[in-house]
Amino acid sequence: MTRIKSWSDTPSKPHFVLPDGAVDSHCHVFGPQDQFPFSPKAKYIPEDADASELVKLRQHLGLSRSVVVQASCHGTDNSATLAAIAALGPTARGVAVVDPEISDAELQTLHDGGMRGVRFNFLKRLVDHAPRDKFLDIAHRIAPLGWHVVVYFEADLLDDLRGWLESLPTTVVIDHMGRPDVSQGPDGADMRAFRGLMDANENFWTKVSGAERLSKQGVPFDDFAAAVAPIVARYSDRVLWGTDWPHPNMQHDIPDDGSLVDLLPRLAPSPELLRKLLIDNPMRLYWPEESISQRINAGEVVAD
Repeated sequence: MTRIKSWSDTPSKPHFVLPDGAVDSHCHVFGPQDQFPFSPKAKYIPEDADASELVKLRQHLGLSRSVVVQASCHGTDNSATLAAIAALGPTARGVAVVDPEISDAELQTLHDGGMRGVRFNFLKRLVDHAPRDKFLDIAHRIAPLGWHVVVYFEADLLDDLRGWLESLPTTVVIDHMGRPDVSQGPDGADMRAFRGLMDANENFWTKVSGAERLSKQGVPFDDFAAAVAPIVARYSDRVLWGTDWPHPNMQHDIPDDGSLVDLLPRLAPSPELLRKLLIDNPMRLYWPEESISQRINAGEVVAD
């Protein structure tokens, strides 16, 4: 299988200046292959994109922290993601992909390595099998760790998945809003169905990322902004954002990371919404101990 490259080495410098402490809540690392081989079941084999490259991107864009999500090309071997978290230190957390037979001791090892969630992928082009019963068992086992579940699916699966999603005992984070057709606009069928899910389940969060994948118009992503800004406003305490670098499987239409950052003030058009999206919400989910400490210092919470 030919190795692919799906990211730019020279993204534009954003015009929008990110606030101090901004978190990229959805990114990945690939390899290095000689240290962390890709899964034999991988549907794509990318070029290496390790923590050192992620640091360069963070500095270029003005990001302060990263949530590294296990890439499907590495299967259930989380070694590359754990190595990236270790390299980034306390400014990184992770989301794992695990084998259903994983032991509690192995889950604790992942927790000690910075993992704070587990991802369930329902995209058939990326995974061969998504066993809902075993995923539900994993969700019950990670709940005592304070982890959440991240779920990746496409809009046409929402009706079928809804009952199962609502049975999950943890906070649930929906990747890229369940990949709606944003060209339908904010009141299109996909967005209405997604809002119905969010309205009925206060433990559901979402990542308002993926403009480079979901927009049919491309930069400056007018269709995405029109459909997604109301989501940020309506669920301001339950939204996250990420670059999705290094943009798996986008080798034929490589995104410009600077343009993704420049979209942010159109998704969250007030300082308060931007702070929630980029700082407060990800800190509360991934660094709760620091989030509480900051709130105590600011006089928002009284320590016992």
